[in-house]
Order: sequence, then C-alpha cells, then structure tokens
Amino acid sequence: MDVILTNVSKKIEKEQVLQDVSFSLKEGMIYGLVGRNGSGKSMLLKTICGFIRPDKGSVLVDGIDIYKTNSFPKNTRALIERPNYLPDLTGYENLKMLASIMNKIGDEEIFNTLKKVNLFEEKDKKFKKYSLGMKQKLGIAQVLMEDPDLILLDEPFNGIEDESIEKIRKILLEEKRRGKLIIIATHIKEDIDELCDVIYKMSDGKMKE
Repeated sequence: MDVILTNVSKKIEKEQVLQDVSFSLKEGMIYGLVGRNGSGKSMLLKTICGFIRPDKGSVLVDGIDIYKTNSFPKNTRALIERPNYLPDLTGYENLKMLASIMNKIGDEEIFNTLKKVNLFEEKDKKFKKYSLGMKQKLGIAQVLMEDPDLILLDEPFNGIEDESIEKIRKILLEEKRRGKLIIIATHIKEDIDELCDVIYKMSDGKMKE
C-alpha cells in the first residue's frame, strides 16, 4: 500500500485550500500533518479518501488513480473531523450496524477493538450520552475494527484522557509494525512527535517536510 500525490490543488469558492501538494507515502510508516485549524489538513485527508475531487493533480492509492477511475481507495478507513453516529443507538450497536455493510467481522472483533481503546465498559451506553472523548474513541474503534491497510486520523486524541491516549499510541505503533500506512493530522505537534516517522507542516494549503 502506498499513496502518491502529485501537484494536487483545490479551490473552494475563492479560497485556495490545497496548493500544489506533492508527496509519496509508503506502508509500514506513520506520517504526521501539523498545522493550525484551516491550514488544509482535513481537506487533504478527504482528498486521499476520494471525498473531494482536486481541481488539478493526481492521487494514486496502491497504484490506482482514484479520480481517473472514479473509485474509493480499497481497505481504507478514516476518522475526519468530529465523528457522529445514530444518537439513540449504543456505541456497540452503531459499530455493529457499520460492520454489517462489509460483513467482514463479527462481535468478537468489535468487542476486542472496544477493549483496545478503553471503551468496552461504555459499549451499551447510547451515543447521545457519550462525552467528547468517548465519541473520539468510538470513531477510532470504527477505523481499526476491520483491519484496514490505510488509516487516516484527524485530531484523534481530542478530548481523550491520558491513559487511553497511551493505549491508542501503542495500538498505532503495532499497526505500523504490521505494515499499515497511517496518516495523522493534528494542530498539536507534541501529540504525534513520538509516533511519526515523518512530519509535514501545512499552512494555507501548502506543505513542507
């Protein structure tokens, strides 16, 4: 699994949100995107996912130009901006419903993932009663539960207590050792200093290593 962006640009109304972004990412690595809110981090993740078509440039995921082929990258999971789920379903019920789309996993994998992110005890609580940190952990559990090859996380530690942050960092390092490609966007560089092999700084839609 690799991701290659070449001269990717995107303008929304009159704002240039991405400007000639080019980089090459490979499996078995964790990459960081650091920048203030509005710098283009979330837009870049959406572009890699196939959600936002660039005005120019190419996005290749595992050798496939996802915009020329009108396809979404295979075996990719993402947590972008604030996660939201059906408020009257429990955390477990939300994950169970989402897992039924691909039908790749069952309760065992869902429960194991909830335990990994310190959310198993709250699995039967309705989502509308979740705190911000619990919502974030549910989003991370959704990303991890189906064992994706490409993992995209946008401000993943927002509102999460220190104990769970340490557990999630260890999980991500283990996923890296298993050959996964992980991209983490944050406005707090200290959140990812210990995790990332390479960190890119984003500002006004531009990127530099």
